[in-house]
Amino acid sequence: MKKVREKNEYEGNPVGLSKDTATAMAKELDRHLASFIVLYHQYHKHHWLVEGPQFRDLHLFFEEHYNELHAQYDAIAERLTVMGYCPTCHPANQLKIAYLEHEEEGEFRIREMLEKDMDDEKTIAVELRKSIKKALEHEDFATKSLLEGILLKTEDRCHHIEHFLGEDGLSIGLIAKPSDIMEDGEAEDAKAKAKKKAKA
Repeated sequence: MKKVREKNEYEGNPVGLSKDTATAMAKELDRHLASFIVLYHQYHKHHWLVEGPQFRDLHLFFEEHYNELHAQYDAIAERLTVMGYCPTCHPANQLKIAYLEHEEEGEFRIREMLEKDMDDEKTIAVELRKSIKKALEHEDFATKSLLEGILLKTEDRCHHIEHFLGEDGLSIGLIAKPSDIMEDGEAEDAKAKAKKKAKA
């Protein structure tokens, strides 16, 4: 196929952004696009491999996250085209500019997968803040607004993962005796009933 434009060729833009601003912010957005796609695939992997007593909750949780990421990186790519640049689309080239790394092949413990997801979301949040600051410096208010909205969702995802990683939860019933999670007095009543039943 014959190219009509090279990857890094600036096309100009209809929204009044200078070439310097468009070039600087397009580079920022391209890094986010590549990194969001890495995490998108990671959430898919965890969605497919999750097992255990919280399977359904986590299965749907991961699905919700990769769908949200898809919408976000699509918006980032669209913003890149508004600026007059082509998004990086080839997977090999995306890996060269991404600030996240793909998780190794194979299956890991659920807790480790969630910890990796939370660490990656945290990294994204840190990098987004840097880009928001740069957008403000370049007076690119639309990109600033876009990234601020994405940052809020990123922080929400990170916080929700933290809830799954909490030490306390409903799963205590699977690793503790009933008496460990009964209210005061309930344990004694249960023991008395058990003794009475045993004598009968």
